[in-house]
Amino acid sequence: MEKKWYAIYTWPRWEKKVAETLTKSSYENYCPLNKVVKQWSDRKKVIEEPLFTSYVFVRTTQKQISALKAINGVVSVVHWLGKPAVIRDSEIELIKDFLRNRYNVKLERAAVTVEDRIKIISGPFVELEGKVVSVSKRAVKVLLPSFGCMMVAEVEHDDIAIIRKHSAEITRKAG
Repeated sequence: MEKKWYAIYTWPRWEKKVAETLTKSSYENYCPLNKVVKQWSDRKKVIEEPLFTSYVFVRTTQKQISALKAINGVVSVVHWLGKPAVIRDSEIELIKDFLRNRYNVKLERAAVTVEDRIKIISGPFVELEGKVVSVSKRAVKVLLPSFGCMMVAEVEHDDIAIIRKHSAEITRKAG
């Protein structure tokens, strides 16, 4: 059977422990870690915190999903419409690429909307295409539809090219 990415829900603050247990049990997994600068009275330190609190992604077959529930710290497998929710490989790769060179990434809840389609033409995300939720000053919000949230990256306006304008935008400018 084909392996796919699934999201599992963990006990609070158990993301790293569950990922370590999954690795020891030979499951391919990914716990996205966000580099966050923490300020203490005498120093600053960069620490890694889970980007998605209480979630770890695991790549496995649908037959092996039930075995995940037996792993210490796993509460459940995330379901959508009564079936385990499948996460696209491209979205896992987007998260990995996004976190590779970013600090203090923030997640924002969002309703899925279709906006302009863009392509990044330079910088660390060169050639990446996506749907933009908004662009203001230097912040470009990239939508991840499967999660119902978006990651915010600072991308220079000169580093993006519009591939296709959103039809509502074209109508507004024409009128």
